[in-house]
Amino acid sequence: MRALALDIGEVRIGIAASDASGRVANPVKVLPAAEVLGCARTFKRILEDYEPDVLVCGRPKTMAGEDGPQAERVMAQGRQIAAACGLPLEFVDERLSSAEAKRILREEGYSEKSMRGKVDMIAASLFLQSWLDARQDKGLD
Repeated sequence: MRALALDIGEVRIGIAASDASGRVANPVKVLPAAEVLGCARTFKRILEDYEPDVLVCGRPKTMAGEDGPQAERVMAQGRQIAAACGLPLEFVDERLSSAEAKRILREEGYSEKSMRGKVDMIAASLFLQSWLDARQDKGLD
């Protein structure tokens, strides 16, 4: 099962995809939010290239585990994208994924400015990997 993950931000959406076996997540691309929400050609091409079976969207939660202030908007946009693509949708806790992505990029020598376009897709790959691992632990794949 191949999954496509979206880290939905107000300006950009980070995209990650699993391999065909559903075991390894990889960062794919960052697109302007308007292109993904409008199912522009750039996003359709990603859907055609990866042929996902499921869409996995990050769900912003507070450190206490409750939905964060952005959760309602992100979940509504995730539902909109999934409906437009005709894909089932799952949400996964994305707490600390952006902070971890920045840490990884800093370790690789990126400056704050140079990592700007990369953080979202790295974050998407991190929470997608967590989702994939949880499915494997439950024996769902």
